Amino acid sequence: MPGPPDPRGPRLRELGLHIGALEAGPADAITDVPGVRVGHATVWRDAPQVARTGVTAIVPGGDLFREPVAAGAAVLNGAGELTGYVPVSEWGTLETPVYLTSTMAVGRIYDGAVAQAAADDGAVGDEDVVIPVVGECDDSWLSTAAPVQVEPADAGRAVAAALDGAVAEGAIGAGAGMVCFDWKGGIGTASRVAPEGGATVGVLVLANFGSAAGLRIDGVPVGRLLPGPGEARSQEAGSCLAVLATDAPLSGAQLRRLARRAGLGLARTGSVAHHGSGEIFLAFATTGRVGRGAARDAAFADRELNGLFAAAVDATEEAVVNALWAAPDVVGRAGRTATGLPHEAVLGLLRAHGRLAG
Repeated sequence: MPGPPDPRGPRLRELGLHIGALEAGPADAITDVPGVRVGHATVWRDAPQVARTGVTAIVPGGDLFREPVAAGAAVLNGAGELTGYVPVSEWGTLETPVYLTSTMAVGRIYDGAVAQAAADDGAVGDEDVVIPVVGECDDSWLSTAAPVQVEPADAGRAVAAALDGAVAEGAIGAGAGMVCFDWKGGIGTASRVAPEGGATVGVLVLANFGSAAGLRIDGVPVGRLLPGPGEARSQEAGSCLAVLATDAPLSGAQLRRLARRAGLGLARTGSVAHHGSGEIFLAFATTGRVGRGAARDAAFADRELNGLFAAAVDATEEAVVNALWAAPDVVGRAGRTATGLPHEAVLGLLRAHGRLAG
């Protein structure tokens, strides 16, 4: 099976773009939060049907079945799906990795997530059950949606491939077939270190939303200044899933508030959360775990959350930009082409507006 194309050279941060005032972590990725790993399983073929799709797994690390991490979730616009949203909201905990995939593949990846949990701990299904977290965006503009192109085993493949450090972005894993602001979108990630206490907030997005004219990069109205891509989806609605991780010892309620700030980061890039779009966010904390069924009280004062909020907004904004910047041209079903964001033209605009250091 052929693989997806490689990301397109250095990231914008390496070329001098610094979104916000906060510093990024070493990898400028969600994996800057200790213990967090990310893996992709990409399904990329031209026959018997065109497939530009896959699975991305965000793995908090540790024994999630016996010691779930604290978690919270929020919805900006709900035309989408995130399984496990109800127990995360009720209990404030997360007991499986977070899986991202295409809309009609949620059931298969849920099955694969159950199998992966049982493989990790034989008590799953015996001592207790798990409710996996699987989120989706619609990649059917580029990828054949029916029949479903992923298999349950792709959930396990994504977990097996999960690594810390640098994260592959763009047209890979769940991002293989996604379109953002009418340009090629997909997976993007970034991180920020809070100014007080040094806690890290990392964000990973599955970016599949917006129309070309709305795109803004660090406040520059790039979408209005660039010629649009050659082809565009017929509707503005799409979706964006954002997963946030932190090593600050937050409660489920605090993490729900942190997750909600991802919407502000999306707004900075030009999102208005169209009626038919799904903007759904989940945040988890890797520190101070508790046993199954026990929510954790906050060990972090609410008045100290502002730095984490700022980190979440900046990192979400940059994660979307990174998804666009990494993704190349992709030809999908029916000969449709999602064009990669034109690097030189964007750099010229950012330079002209004083956004590139040096």
